[in-house]
Amino acid sequence: MKKNWPMDIALSFDPYFGEPNRDGDQGYEILPDGKVLFRIKAPFAKEVAIDQFGTITKLEKVTDEEWEGAVDLGRGFKYFFLKIDGNEVLNPYLPIGFGCCRPMNFVDVPVPGEEDWDQLPGIPHGAVTRRYFPSSVSGKLEICLVYTPAGYDPAKKYPVLYLQHGYGENETGWIYQGHAGRIADKLIYEGKMEEMLIVMGYGMTQSDDPAKKFGLFTEVILKDLIPYIESTYNVYTDKWHRAMAGLSMGSYQTSQVTMSNPDLFSYVGVFSGFMSFPRPDGSKEPHLEILEDAEKFNSSFKVFYRAMGTEDNYFASFEHDDEMLKGKPLNITRTTFPGGHDWSVWRRCIHDFLPRIFKD
Repeated sequence: MKKNWPMDIALSFDPYFGEPNRDGDQGYEILPDGKVLFRIKAPFAKEVAIDQFGTITKLEKVTDEEWEGAVDLGRGFKYFFLKIDGNEVLNPYLPIGFGCCRPMNFVDVPVPGEEDWDQLPGIPHGAVTRRYFPSSVSGKLEICLVYTPAGYDPAKKYPVLYLQHGYGENETGWIYQGHAGRIADKLIYEGKMEEMLIVMGYGMTQSDDPAKKFGLFTEVILKDLIPYIESTYNVYTDKWHRAMAGLSMGSYQTSQVTMSNPDLFSYVGVFSGFMSFPRPDGSKEPHLEILEDAEKFNSSFKVFYRAMGTEDNYFASFEHDDEMLKGKPLNITRTTFPGGHDWSVWRRCIHDFLPRIFKD
């Protein structure tokens, strides 16, 4: 089979096609029409299928050991479940990412017009560093990833974007699945965005304390993560050089943190998600109070950016926020992209958002 290697965009995938006489010619190939040709070795199986969250395509048995089929998963980054006789199997000969609270196989099908967004040949590229910092909130060490641009100079001050993943993912998502570092490298090289640090924290922070086990990240970023970054890196510490953005769950965290603390942030990105969280009891959310004070909102945020995929299964929530904002004279940028609740949209979001911030 033709080999399509995702280089460093997979959490786990070695560009070596198995050991001779043992693994067989299994793997995947992206066809010219965007379909993905799978070849899976499962000698004792009765059925092999690709399950894309309920849409199931059965593969055909082509030899005594191998199963094959061309599957249309759509364009962009696509998770799927490989099922052998009804059992979910993580296949080591296909790329592995992290989503849905677990390692998962995926393919990355090129999206027309985006093929070179994250190409590095001939382009200086930055570094991504894993950092551990003590949390007074969770009571343990937490993890973050920090992107520094190619021309990073410790003697120079930089603005900071805090960029959050969605539910069931972790701090690696924006690098491996979202290509945020690669996209930033290209935009900086083209002169389309400012140099900055991009900090990606673990948004599903938990504590061993039963009284405060979940939903801690909105405290962690303020009490622990921002102070850690500002004491470790040479960065600006005023609100005009601090931004926050996130996707899905991370978008709601972003809304809560920034709108409750307009004195700390001046740039906001809400991707595929929520300013408000529709509650059955209709209870008010304190962070939304600033929406009633247009003068304060507009003077606090230089950029407030909302974006959603037009086929997103949460689009009704996006429209709920539209209705909430209707008639309010607020400086908010609203945009949509083709696609669903997935990385093909979130890459578009970050590609569109990064050139808008820290321009002054």
